[in-house]
Amino acid sequence: MPDKKTFDDTFKTLRGILKPHSKRLLVQADTPKVYTLALRDVTDRIGRPLFFGSVRKGKAYVSYHLMGLYMNPGLAQKLSPALRKRMQGKSCFNFTTIDPGHVKELTAVTKRSVAQFNKTTLEKILPW
Repeated sequence: MPDKKTFDDTFKTLRGILKPHSKRLLVQADTPKVYTLALRDVTDRIGRPLFFGSVRKGKAYVSYHLMGLYMNPGLAQKLSPALRKRMQGKSCFNFTTIDPGHVKELTAVTKRSVAQFNKTTLEKILPW
């Protein structure tokens, strides 16, 4: 298992991908273990801000969640095989360390996800 500094560095790098979008999105959590963004102007069916993405530091890995991949599977199909190996499910990536290629690719797909949410309405992305 990687040391604490490695996890901290990985968390900081992944948080740095989401952080530039915090002006457009709502910061729901900003702690040393979790950084979460939600949409400001779109809520779920019970009125909570709709989840956008998150970075979470766990015991074995740091995870990067991006709901845009779940809502638009076409985004995931364009990911490199190396990054796809890091996927758990449809919208989560797990890392112990992260290389610059993954950072570049996650940055690009995150920007596309933000653009996707800017162009759509709740009725188009949610079934209820």
